[in-house]
Amino acid sequence: MQGIKRKIFYVGSFELFAIAISSTLLKLLSGSPVASAGTAAVASSAIALLWNLVYNGLFERWEARQSRKGRSLARRAAHALGFEAGLVLMLVPLFAWVLDVTLREALLYNLGMIAFFLAYTFLFNLAFDRVFGLPISAQGR
Repeated sequence: MQGIKRKIFYVGSFELFAIAISSTLLKLLSGSPVASAGTAAVASSAIALLWNLVYNGLFERWEARQSRKGRSLARRAAHALGFEAGLVLMLVPLFAWVLDVTLREALLYNLGMIAFFLAYTFLFNLAFDRVFGLPISAQGR
């Protein structure tokens, strides 16, 4: 599977599994009802998708104006930190409200979600590529 079909299937399956797992984790960690945890998971997924589009657009506009081109390790780290910081600022109040917890508790849940998504993304990508093969851009000549 290649091209736009691959991208759509990737995003859809990534988010579907992410919502199922993260809502379960949020329910277990917070003791919130499954409906609240599910709402938090679905909302955070939607926010993350939209924030990804907005943030990457803004970052690429900023990047295009820089005299030094390319993506150094420092620029990649700044990109990742900026993305996650923005996401935390949006999700912590959401978690506090939907899960009916303090902002401190919501921050801890959000930090746990970040750790989960680091591992989840790595493992999901590994499994996805094993099942569907590498995209053309990653295949040898």
